Amino acid sequence: MSREVPAVFGSVFSPEMPVIAFEDGAWQKVRWQSSAEMSFPPGAHALHYGSECFEGLKAFRQQNGDIVIFRPDDNIARMRQSARLLHMPVPEADTYRAALFELVKRAADIVPDAPNALYLRPTLVGTDPVIGKAGSGTTSALLYILASPVGDYFKVGSPMKLLVETGHMRCAPHMGRIKCGGNYASALPWVVDAKEKYGANQVLFCPGGDVQETGASNFMLIQGDEIITKPLTAEFLHGVTRASVLQIAPDLGYRVSERDFTVAELKQAVEGGAEAILTGTAAVISPVTAFVIDGKEVPVTGGQKRGLAIRKAITDIQYGITPDRYGWIHKVA
Repeated sequence: MSREVPAVFGSVFSPEMPVIAFEDGAWQKVRWQSSAEMSFPPGAHALHYGSECFEGLKAFRQQNGDIVIFRPDDNIARMRQSARLLHMPVPEADTYRAALFELVKRAADIVPDAPNALYLRPTLVGTDPVIGKAGSGTTSALLYILASPVGDYFKVGSPMKLLVETGHMRCAPHMGRIKCGGNYASALPWVVDAKEKYGANQVLFCPGGDVQETGASNFMLIQGDEIITKPLTAEFLHGVTRASVLQIAPDLGYRVSERDFTVAELKQAVEGGAEAILTGTAAVISPVTAFVIDGKEVPVTGGQKRGLAIRKAITDIQYGITPDRYGWIHKVA
């Protein structure tokens, strides 16, 4: 099989995928099926009432030939949390993990070389075929996992302009830490509008002036030797890459400040030479090059050097260039 990376991120999948069904009050054995199509009842709870959540993580081909997965247990734990908060059947961690690793093993031939990766998309959907259950959670579900060879979501070093949005939230505040399609859909009107009006790549949601996250990534400021980011709350996604940056930062000479900060502080910091970055599984770290604040473009004059250095420190561990001192890397047997 080819180890080439398709031009469009996440558009090509491994031929088969694992599927685990929750039926009659219990999780069933893993079955394998084609990833080309999947059937749901037309009345499936996920299609009508949004009982759906997903994860994103990556497998890497290291320079010694080993194939590894980056922080899988953190993603499994986050999906289990999402399922609980959505009142869905909660996947069994061990079965979920075994299916994930078996998928990567079966897809070994399409795990690309550095700087590319195999993107993994576990998805949990509610399948109760009853459209009268708007007021209750689904009692049946399917967990399946897609694998897709990918390159960078954003080209490293390319322009990254953010519109600062203070009038709207990314999603309902109590839903923010759930990784579900509804939250991305909730942000989409503002993201599309920002692209059309300002040529912005994403929207930084700052309701009432409180700097939170973009439509698809966590956000950080790098001011001198300090990394500043909002503390964990229910309002935004608790990113695995975010956690990785904050864990590795002290070893790179940074102080970490998890605190609330305002758009006014952000603007002042950027005008004073601070860097800004987005963090997430797909892009790892994307340095921000400009903001649109109150209709005016504010360039990030501090450059991208520090953000790209942090990115390299993480990707060097992922590709086996430097040792993993944090327990992030899990070898696929």
